[in-house]
Amino acid sequence: MPAAIGCLIACGGPGTYRPPPAIDNGDSSHAAFSPDDLYKPTYNRADLDRALATETSRASALAQQVATLQASADATTDDPAYRTALADLDVRRRFITALEACSSSGRDCPPRLDEPAWKYEPDADSPPPLDASVRFDREDWIKLTSELHARACACRTIACVDSFDALIDRLEVQPTRDVQGDETATQSIVWARECLFRLRGGKKPSGARVVDP
Repeated sequence: MPAAIGCLIACGGPGTYRPPPAIDNGDSSHAAFSPDDLYKPTYNRADLDRALATETSRASALAQQVATLQASADATTDDPAYRTALADLDVRRRFITALEACSSSGRDCPPRLDEPAWKYEPDADSPPPLDASVRFDREDWIKLTSELHARACACRTIACVDSFDALIDRLEVQPTRDVQGDETATQSIVWARECLFRLRGGKKPSGARVVDP
């Protein structure tokens, strides 16, 4: 593995601000970035290879589930179970594509390889189940946006993608203007939205955007 790519996978710390990437066929970005423009994860190549093997196995099992639902006499394109399973399969396959891009060229690397438990209804009154404090002074906002980035990029289901789209919309308007403009926090939000856009296949979320507190 070339040294530059090895550093992209093994070296820690975020890169610099970059604009949303071009989407090719809705599954991955192929824009050419300099090494300093790419997010640099802290996991190593062995961790990445294990994650690829695990995700490929899970995608295969989900594909079998989709095939079973599709073969059912009751299954139609309007069947919620079938639509959800198919959408989940698409998201997981795009996550695998991101892992492959990370492995081959250091692009699209998610901040974390695990699949953290996530259950959140954007319209509910309960706070989101995040580790970081949902506060909007500069220091807490930086920590919060960093976690939003990490968790959004770890999504493997359409429900996760949808809820993080809505959650980021909801939280992004809360800080004061000077805190909103913090470069580190803004970068984390940009990266989170890049991941969600990529996992959705280059499509915008359906329905109205959630912006009210």
